[in-house]
Amino acid sequence: MAPNYTKTIICLANSRKITGRCVAGKEIGGGKVGQWIRPISGRPTGELSEEDRRFENGQDPKLFDVVRIPMIEARPHGFQTENHLIDDGYYWAKERQANWDELQAALDKVSGALWDNSSSSYNGTHDRVEEGAANQLGSSLRLIEVNDLKVVVAIEGAEFGNGKRRVRGRFSLNGAQYYLSVTDPVVERQYLAGKDGKFAVGHAILCVSLGEPYQGFAYKLIAGVFVKP
Repeated sequence: MAPNYTKTIICLANSRKITGRCVAGKEIGGGKVGQWIRPISGRPTGELSEEDRRFENGQDPKLFDVVRIPMIEARPHGFQTENHLIDDGYYWAKERQANWDELQAALDKVSGALWDNSSSSYNGTHDRVEEGAANQLGSSLRLIEVNDLKVVVAIEGAEFGNGKRRVRGRFSLNGAQYYLSVTDPVVERQYLAGKDGKFAVGHAILCVSLGEPYQGFAYKLIAGVFVKP
């Protein structure tokens, strides 16, 4: 039997999510870039295990990969309208790697705030949306271009007795400042392996995702970081 349908996406995120990963991308085909797709598992919070998302050769999808994914049905949930339930009886298949021009073509036009800038966490800036407001947004993924990205590695939570080193990204968009957690594991590992501090990156393309609600808020997360070689 064949799966109900497949979606072919350019992988724009393969980020940390609870006990697994959140993969997301935009549909691609016929020389065009389409809508956002977030493949999810049947777990309560939808995260994907390593087995869920791997190719037949055992490899994991990476950013820029163009991946064909077998699906069962669309399964939107709250503000995460882009969700599709995977058919875990099939492997995913890598078709090719996308290029920088295709990434540029996938950018979203954001004319004002990144969703809603009415709330900030203790450590972040404009990094969360109240859950009720988030459910009215109709989307949970954005691909944006910034010119002033700084990656910051610092200890957070020490004042509450649970201090840990965290990686965040600071950037501006349409006149507003943002300071968001980075959940791109490749970037996280790269910066956690070094010293604490602020590191200028400059021009970058960022996949920003609204994560699962936590204590009444959906947090904006930098789920994918693209820097032109």
